[in-house]
Amino acid sequence: MLEIFNHESVREIRLARPPVNALNAALLERLSNALDDAQTAGCSAIVLSGRPGMFSAGLDVPELLTLDRADMLRQWQVFFGIQARLAACRLPIVAAITGHSPAGGAVLALYCDYRIMANGNFRIGLNEVQVGLFPGPVIYGVLRRQVGARVADRLISSGMLLSPDEAQAVGLVDRVVEAGVVIAAALEWARHISSLPPLAVARTRALARADLVGLVANLSRTDYEAMNEAWFSTETQATLRQLAERLQAKR
Repeated sequence: MLEIFNHESVREIRLARPPVNALNAALLERLSNALDDAQTAGCSAIVLSGRPGMFSAGLDVPELLTLDRADMLRQWQVFFGIQARLAACRLPIVAAITGHSPAGGAVLALYCDYRIMANGNFRIGLNEVQVGLFPGPVIYGVLRRQVGARVADRLISSGMLLSPDEAQAVGLVDRVVEAGVVIAAALEWARHISSLPPLAVARTRALARADLVGLVANLSRTDYEAMNEAWFSTETQATLRQLAERLQAKR
């Protein structure tokens, strides 16, 4: 589900769960462990990448629809747990957005320090409402932190997906490059930040990202149960099952 590449002191963690790098508990737990490994292995920075044309399509809706309430509660804990790990990671992280990155894929990228996206017919954004999901205050807060209140309100309320250039224009991504050089550009950024005085970088990142850590640090069982109530609502279940049927028909 993951591929690990060492580029001297920079660790690349590549999502590798075909066909669309859909996020389930197993993949997210492996990603969490990979982040821990990079921090204890003496790495200087992390590149989080995907396969050509697809960073991640977000949560694995067809699989999640098979879960009961108890298993879904655990899924929320894992999903927001990886967000907490990314937010608090001691190493700088750059997202090499190699293609499409809707919903949960965009969420992972938002927790990175820097985002470089492939140019092309790709889309990125938080389209949860289009499939009947309530994004919730944490994900809204992360988006608002990145693009500002006015843009965040417009994007998240409509579930709008943006082209790479549109995403760069509103600040959702920081740089757009040709598809074949996304990972190389991410490595360039990682090596640059690794060349700076490490203690100064670490202390400044901790200051700059304290609000990001705070957004996801104090979720409780009550919060996860509220997410479950929204997930198992009649409207959400009906809309998600229609989505799952469309996805199945494309296979």
